[in-house]
Amino acid sequence: MPELLLEILSEEIPARMQGRAAEDLRRLVAEGLDKAGLENAGARCYATPRRLVLVVDGIPATQPDLREERRGPRNDAPDKAIQGFLGSVGLDSIDQCEQRETPKGTFLFAVIERKGQASADVLTAVVTDAIAKLSWPKSMRWADTGFRWVRPLHSVLAVFDGKTLDGAIDLQGGSLAMTNATVGHRFHAPAAITVKSFKQYRDKLEMAKVAIDPDARRLRIQEGLSALAAKERLTVREDPGLLDEVSGLVEWPIALIGEIDDAFMEVPHEVLTSSMRTHQKYFSLLDKDGALAPRFGMVANIETADGGARIVAGNERVLRARLADAKFFWDQDCKASLASRVPQLEHIVFHAKLGTLDHKVDRLQALAVSLAPHVPGADRDRVGSAARLCKADLVTGMVGEFPELQGIMGRYYAVNDGEHPEVATAIAQHYSPLGPNDQCPTAPVSVCVALADKIDTLAGFFAIDEKPTGSRDPYGLRRAALGVIRLVRENDLRLSLGDVFQTAIMGYLNQDNAAVRAGIGSEATGDSGQAVQGRQLGDLLEFFADRLKVSLRDHGVRHDLVSAIFAVDRPGGGMEDDLVRLLARVEALEKFLGVDDGANLLVAYKRAANIVRIEEKKDETEYNGGVDETVFAQEEETALFSALEKVSALANASLEKEDFSAAMSSMAGLRKPVDDFFECVTVNVDDGALRENRLRLLSAIGETLRHAADFSKIEG
Repeated sequence: MPELLLEILSEEIPARMQGRAAEDLRRLVAEGLDKAGLENAGARCYATPRRLVLVVDGIPATQPDLREERRGPRNDAPDKAIQGFLGSVGLDSIDQCEQRETPKGTFLFAVIERKGQASADVLTAVVTDAIAKLSWPKSMRWADTGFRWVRPLHSVLAVFDGKTLDGAIDLQGGSLAMTNATVGHRFHAPAAITVKSFKQYRDKLEMAKVAIDPDARRLRIQEGLSALAAKERLTVREDPGLLDEVSGLVEWPIALIGEIDDAFMEVPHEVLTSSMRTHQKYFSLLDKDGALAPRFGMVANIETADGGARIVAGNERVLRARLADAKFFWDQDCKASLASRVPQLEHIVFHAKLGTLDHKVDRLQALAVSLAPHVPGADRDRVGSAARLCKADLVTGMVGEFPELQGIMGRYYAVNDGEHPEVATAIAQHYSPLGPNDQCPTAPVSVCVALADKIDTLAGFFAIDEKPTGSRDPYGLRRAALGVIRLVRENDLRLSLGDVFQTAIMGYLNQDNAAVRAGIGSEATGDSGQAVQGRQLGDLLEFFADRLKVSLRDHGVRHDLVSAIFAVDRPGGGMEDDLVRLLARVEALEKFLGVDDGANLLVAYKRAANIVRIEEKKDETEYNGGVDETVFAQEEETALFSALEKVSALANASLEKEDFSAAMSSMAGLRKPVDDFFECVTVNVDDGALRENRLRLLSAIGETLRHAADFSKIEG
């Protein structure tokens, strides 16, 4: 069957936009084909720096004929209604309609038959509409046209069944006729190339030094660089993001290797790598020990007679100047200690309502030191030093030039200043973990500072009511919360999040932060160190509950079990906010529900809760409070009440010892008396006092189970 070939040729499209644009073009054309009733065997899209390419296979030569029936009004309807119907279906008189008997009377039916058009006539509109609808993150106008595109358009190749589509793109001040011609590589083959099929198009462009498939270019770059590196017994540092970007910068990739002057190898290797990657799009090469080698990989877009020698020399010259700047920053920064730079943080605003970075460092230092007793092996003095210095590299020349090196450069400067290795490591790691694939700190000093940094941020923004909403999270609070969860879980830290957040908020109040004090409101305490209570604290803990569900869901843990544990009080009262204890309770609950006793007890609880809820709604009252043993009329009532008291005592004893498996196991003792109660006891009896007491007994089942978990939150 015929195929549609479409190529949009333009000036260079930014690499980051190519893949999305090609997929959008495929989607828009597919939607247009579907709307036109043109089936197809599938579409493939490709992108190069200068062109978007789409090929759609298996399009029929003509549209299918359509037969549509439309029901109108009754045959005795007012003339105005009948005429309106006739006009809507394009008929002139009622005689052109069929009159059919239905159970509701005789109605008019119009049978509309449409002859399918030639697909070539339809495709012109599909293509022009798709190009007009294609959107870009940034677009531009050029010359005297009003048409917007990411870069100026050169041509639109549109061929169907070997023939050029008859149409043009409206440029709003000009037009661009569809053609069957394109051009090859800008330098190697700029002459026009005419094609009739995708195979011919692909083969001719390959001969004209254009590889249209991004995956093929990516593989060619990877293999080319690896082969050159292997000749020098080196390997290419893995960098999928850079590989994707470079493959979007060239149409005919040629891998080359250059040298780095030995003088620059004294600069921290992260600086060299970042400079080469960010500014020059060069690949780093590693020696057999995994250290940075004095070589770099690059990709040219042109073949040369000298094998790329002049290209390499030119790039080495450019890199030499770039690295000279980096070495200058390094040498200058090392002349002043990190400690001497801390006062300069007062000139950097953290947030207009939360103060400067100098304020943040003061809070962070106090909070990190307060966390030290909860982190085994954390030295308070080193924690305080690391917290004090962790932001100081932000005012260095190197981080000003390469912001992505913040923290990393702080470690180098700390080592240069003679700081303890634990302090230097904590400075480098205090931003971590930045995401699910980032390594989580485990060194005690690093854990304290990383926790304090994230908790201070969370507490401050929640206090001023700057919370994430929907997909909006400009301050990365979701990421910070997930970071705290990972730090606590992976280091098995025993601490109360509620208490830590109160300490963090007190840090703002001790600085007399007006915005935070106003956000906390009348519920805020003074500087006495008393607990800070308020809506914000509750919102923050609920936010953590939601983030914990997200985190655990990736590990196969049910979100409703997390809700069931979060809903119960911790030992001593208050919301459960010890993540280690909470996760142990979730694990015990999951195991309990996985056995027959647990699953059946959940069913029995749901039955009891439903009965109580229905009767409470009907009677407009609540059936909670004490159960009167003297009202019992059957042995099953007495047995259930005794079992509830026994299980409650056992569960409380186990919970105090944090033996959550035993606490859950004790709940299994309720299964038989609950089953016997439902088997033998009628709840809704005529005796009002007896009925009320039995409803209270059913309500007591949930209260007893609540020692372990809120079973009302469990699904199923």
